[in-house]
Amino acid sequence: MQFKEIRLRALEPEDLELLYSWENNETNWAISNTVSPFSKYTLKRYVENSHKSIYETGQIRLMIDHIPDNKTIGTIDVFDFDPFHKRAGLGILIADENYRRKGNATMALTCLIDYCFKTLQLHQLYCNILDNNCGSIDLFKKQGFVECGIKKEWIKISDGFQNELMFQLLNHNN
Repeated sequence: MQFKEIRLRALEPEDLELLYSWENNETNWAISNTVSPFSKYTLKRYVENSHKSIYETGQIRLMIDHIPDNKTIGTIDVFDFDPFHKRAGLGILIADENYRRKGNATMALTCLIDYCFKTLQLHQLYCNILDNNCGSIDLFKKQGFVECGIKKEWIKISDGFQNELMFQLLNHNN
């Protein structure tokens, strides 16, 4: 899947080291609800099983490649895939800070939304974003997501709790 300068692709064994560094970067843990590191063994098994269908696993992770620089800059996920209710959650990480706020996340999200609505024929997508993550809030709003809820004091942080916002995008063509 490709949109302008971004290509979304399946996981490859060569991605193991990148995934290991990104998943074990504690600054990403709050947005991914992670509280402990992942072992290389666990991630290797995850990559080995990534060939399974979204209908088997309920999720898919794709790597985000920046085509002009021939560089993998992040990941984008479909999770909580529910084919009966035709909905799924989305998450995105542009791990390389040099590629943030340059339209790369917008291109990746545009590509994934198209895949979810046209190929998977989903009716709705949602995402959960911490209320202080203005970049992600702007990204999803720009794609047409609408804030539809707030989970008060939902995420424990070092000095208390933080609210999490829920956003939703409906596909009225399906």
